[in-house]
Amino acid sequence: MKRLSYKHTIAACSLAYVVQAVVNIFVPLLFITFNSQYSIPIEKISIIILFNFSIQLCVDLASAFFVQKIGYRISLTLAHVFASLGLAGLTFLPEITDPFAGILISVFFYAIGGGLLEVLVSPAVEACPTKNKEGFMSLLHSFYCWGCAVVIAVSTAFFFFFGTENWKILTLIWAAFPILNMIYFMFVPVFSPEDEEGGMSLKSLFGHKSFWLIFAMMFVAGACELAISQWASTFAEMSLGVSKAVGDMAGPFSFAVLMGTSRLLYSRLSKKLDLNVAMFISGILCITGYLLTSIPQNKIVNLVGVGICGFSVGVLWPGTYSLATKSIKGGGTKMFSLLAFAGDIGCASGPAFLGFVSSAAGDNLKTGVLVSTMFPVLLVIFVIARYFSERKKNKLLPATDNGDLNIPDVSADGDKESGEAAEEK
Repeated sequence: MKRLSYKHTIAACSLAYVVQAVVNIFVPLLFITFNSQYSIPIEKISIIILFNFSIQLCVDLASAFFVQKIGYRISLTLAHVFASLGLAGLTFLPEITDPFAGILISVFFYAIGGGLLEVLVSPAVEACPTKNKEGFMSLLHSFYCWGCAVVIAVSTAFFFFFGTENWKILTLIWAAFPILNMIYFMFVPVFSPEDEEGGMSLKSLFGHKSFWLIFAMMFVAGACELAISQWASTFAEMSLGVSKAVGDMAGPFSFAVLMGTSRLLYSRLSKKLDLNVAMFISGILCITGYLLTSIPQNKIVNLVGVGICGFSVGVLWPGTYSLATKSIKGGGTKMFSLLAFAGDIGCASGPAFLGFVSSAAGDNLKTGVLVSTMFPVLLVIFVIARYFSERKKNKLLPATDNGDLNIPDVSADGDKESGEAAEEK
């Protein structure tokens, strides 16, 4: 059989982000079902959300110490296994033990899988022998958006035609997907940043002048995205006065589609549009979206603002990853682990902050969105600061004809023979 190339590695990594979408998006669609079937109160259901994020944050940090030791291939395999076990566990653990405890055990397993995928997938693609890395990174992350859209659409259709009482069948179907992708990973070459650059120590990483600025950028990128997306369904219902199902399609579904569209669009334009410019434009567009969502007394305009936010945040997360690899050569797995940690903190704190401000303003969601505009404002400030910092640094270093740092380029096809043979230990 012909050996699979790094292009299949990118395909498997893209599907891995669909797995992560299943992990993060599917279970929240069952919260009302858990409430009615197992009599779990809403306050306990909120613990499920916090528990999921907490486990993923712990995995983000821990992976900086063990991934290099056990290798990317084994780590990716474990990520898919944990994701599948957690999803499958939802169908029987609540029945054989306390329902809430059974759900938390399941969440524990799939959160480990989701956390590992967040850390592993981006650097695995970054390490592939491709030339247009910014484009591939944006395309890769678009699959998370398409995954979210597919999970919402398929689940909504399944519940409509077969009823929510058959949710366990759909859960097992989703649980099978990580196993299928894990099998795919067994046949593709797996790369890691350390294969090329060796990997930087934590002490050196923390001492790098660019690291903390990029860390802050990653935090606000996560906050910009999740602050709106987590409230998108509620906003859709408030703006249009529609049912929960229609609200999910008009809110989080459209948000995910527009975010994926912007990532796909940048993957096509990345050779012509500088990433710094794209990040700056995205930040300004995000501010516009937040303001349109919160200020006008027109519900349709508010909903359009939510859509603009979805489109604007698409480039922020993958773009920050790409800027990090440009600024910090040799950051390796540790850098990606810490950036994932920063992003997940933003993902947790952004919507929580919006909700807290809205509650303090008498449950006025618009006020929460308006105050949360500070997140995209901070992002624009950080993007500008990083641009001038790198510009100043580059003046002190030798440059190539294209203006980049004097670092050897990698051809689009790479050294196929050696590249396809380079696998994780």
